[in-house]
Amino acid sequence: MNHAYSAADIASIYKVIGERRDIRHFLPDALAPALMTRLLQAAHLAPSVGFMQPWRFLRISDPALRTAMHALVEQERILTAQALQQREDEFMRLKVEGVRECGELLVAALMDRREEHVFGRRTLPQMDLASVACAIQNMWLAARAEGIGMGWVSLFDAEALATLLQMPPGAQPVAIICLGQVREFYPRPMLEQEGWAGRQALDDLVFQNTWGNTREQHDA
Repeated sequence: MNHAYSAADIASIYKVIGERRDIRHFLPDALAPALMTRLLQAAHLAPSVGFMQPWRFLRISDPALRTAMHALVEQERILTAQALQQREDEFMRLKVEGVRECGELLVAALMDRREEHVFGRRTLPQMDLASVACAIQNMWLAARAEGIGMGWVSLFDAEALATLLQMPPGAQPVAIICLGQVREFYPRPMLEQEGWAGRQALDDLVFQNTWGNTREQHDA
């Protein structure tokens, strides 16, 4: 029995995966409410450990709050540059966020009281974070399919952002998400275009049976 999608649908899935980009350049145009609902619904359909659905999304509509969040990002950008030492100047030339320009600003967060959820987390408690990452990726792919740019910003002090957003104890911000219209999508990942890093060869990252073994093994 064949459960595969049509060839055209399969091609579309691989196309959106291949053309997804971490966007930092936005137009300020607002996004339609129906579009935002679709993107959030796509995130909410993500898999989650023990079906706990640990994601929470805060939509930032207060301009003063957006300004305060940008200040936190800028503070961490400077500290990150200093930590990079010999690459400090190179890093400071990169555009690493679009918090002030994007049409819609979200914060993706882990829920509070996660310790009550043991299913699938007894030995790997970090699976709740993995679940939120799946939700963010769902939104990212849906946004690209809709022609909307999305950027994941992780340059912030988590405790400071949680305090700013009045999160309850135990809740934790994971990502500042910038969404908006764009003039164009980068033909390649921006950090690759800027020479910051290159994509590694897949063959170097897939091991056979034991860690580090990249050779195919066959039964005698």
